[in-house]
This record gives sequence, structure tokens and C-alpha cells, in this order.
Amino acid sequence: MDFDTVIKRLPAEWERQEGVMVAYPHEKSDWTCCLDEVKKSYKEIIKAISLYEKCLVVCDDIKSVKNELKDITNSNIIFTQAKTNDTWIRDYGAIDVAIDDKIVSYDFIFNGWGDKFDAKLDNKLNYTLYKNGIFSNKLIKQDLVLEGGSIDTNGDGVLLTTSKCLLNPNRNPTYSKKEIEKRLKGLFGIKKIIWLENGNLVGDDTDSHIDTLARFLDKNTIAYVKCYDKNDEHFKELDKMEKELQKTDFKLIPLPLPHPIYRNKERLPATYLNFLFINKALLLPVYNDKYDKKVIDIFENFYPKIDIIPIDSNTLIREHGSLHCSTMQRFAKLRI
Repeated sequence: MDFDTVIKRLPAEWERQEGVMVAYPHEKSDWTCCLDEVKKSYKEIIKAISLYEKCLVVCDDIKSVKNELKDITNSNIIFTQAKTNDTWIRDYGAIDVAIDDKIVSYDFIFNGWGDKFDAKLDNKLNYTLYKNGIFSNKLIKQDLVLEGGSIDTNGDGVLLTTSKCLLNPNRNPTYSKKEIEKRLKGLFGIKKIIWLENGNLVGDDTDSHIDTLARFLDKNTIAYVKCYDKNDEHFKELDKMEKELQKTDFKLIPLPLPHPIYRNKERLPATYLNFLFINKALLLPVYNDKYDKKVIDIFENFYPKIDIIPIDSNTLIREHGSLHCSTMQRFAKLRI
């Protein structure tokens, strides 16, 4: 079979999933500041996922994690042991792609968001999981730096991303924009790429991941972060991003930027865009913010047939991530 002539498609995240992966926090990760608190957050996330589909929990120490989660353990929660540097599995977890009638997984290079952090263990995780027989489909290594949070698709041939991340010289310095676009189209069967030139959140380590700024809600609709406060440091940049999106053919739904949240005088990158699709539900990050109810209402009106589940994400953003960053969906079958 000629791999380049088969039909490829990157599924939209709202399509039927086999499960979701999480990497459970441990004392050697960046969570030493608040390990017990973040474990409570992960417990809530794992429990919510497991009510709807399988959840694979990657453990640094499987025995201790099983004990910590014993009161929520059910048949949908699967444990496996593997070493990780940190918990942001969205960016190093394998990306599933439909090729003809099968799902295969791409294992991209993860370099710690441009060599900002040690990522050697995270970069090896997909190989470890497949070597241990966790998944039933084929794993294909790719010689390209790419993080799952840096791309989003409508499942119908359109990819949404940012130039600040994918064209950053700390990712693939020898590739031009044209070359990266060609690779993405070839790998994912993409017909059109929307490159946002503007948009960023203060405190974001990822160089403007799209999953903090703009996401597809269905094949015709994009939700995006909007700043309503003209005195906020984000206003000009997000206003420019909004104008870019208005030039597309997609229906747009603005989600307000949460009010500033600080830790040790540092502003944290809180965003409602870091939501997670699961089967028949959506997990929505909330921040004890006055905008929380408004955003919940927006999602409940847009998705009247699925459950909208608010998840307090104030602890998660202490290390500059949120719900979507903490998870990676699988379309390939999980082995039990």
C-alpha cells in the first residue's frame, strides 16, 4: 500500500472516542508546589471521564495511584505504569488519524515547548505505551516537532493553528511555513489551514497554543477568547485575532477572557477554550469567575443533547495549563 495515496482524515475531537489518557501528577513533576491539591483536580477529571468512557491513567507508581483512586475506581479506569516528566499529555500524547478504514497513531517529537523544559521521558511515552501493548493500532514515528494543543480541526479538512507556535524557530527551525503546511496537509489529509497571526495569553509557556485561543465547536463554528476590558493587557492582541477570525467563513462564538488570576504576582493563562470533549459530554474549565455561568450557558445552549460538566481549574492553571492540556483523547481501541 502506498501510504501517500490512501485517504487520511484527522478526526474532530467531538467524534466517538475509545477513551482519554491522563498522566497522573507525581512528586518529580512540576507539581511540588501543590501536589495534593492537583491530585484532587485529576481525581475529579478521571472520575468524570470514566462515567462516559474509558480513562487510561499513566502512573509513575501504579500501586500508590491505584490506592489514591480506589474510591472512584471502576471498569472504565485503566492503569499503566510509565515514567513522565510532567502531566501535560495533550502535547506529547500520540495523535490518532483515520487512514482509509483504520486508525493509526502519529508519534511526533516533543521538545518541551521549544526546549524550555526537560521532556526526555515525555517524548518516550508513546513508544513505551505501545511497547507495553496498551493500544491495538499502529504507531508511526514522525520527524517533526508538533504538540497536540497547537492544532485543532473541524474533522472536515480544515485545521486551525497559530504562526507564533508552529513557525517558532524553537520547534522546526529548518522548515518554512510552506514546508510545514505541506507536511500537515499530507499527514492529516487537510485541505485548508487557518493560520492565526495574532493572539496570546500572558503566562502561556506554549508560544500561543490554539487550544487556549480558538477551537472548533462543530464543522462550521469556531469559539474564541474575547477580551471585553479595553484596559486589559490582552485587549489589543485578542482584538486583532478576532478580526482575523471574522475574515473566515465560519460562524463565531466569543467566550469571555476570565478576569485576571495571579499567583506569586504572576498572571496565569486562564481560558475557557481549554475544554475537553468526551462521549456525550463536555468538561468545561471554570475559575470561580463571574463569567463562569455565562460560559456554561453558552455551551448548554450550543450542545443541548450532551452534558456540560464544569471542572474547577484554578489549581491546574498554577502550572500554566488546564483541562485540555491535561488530557489526550484516543480514537484507537484501548486494550484491557
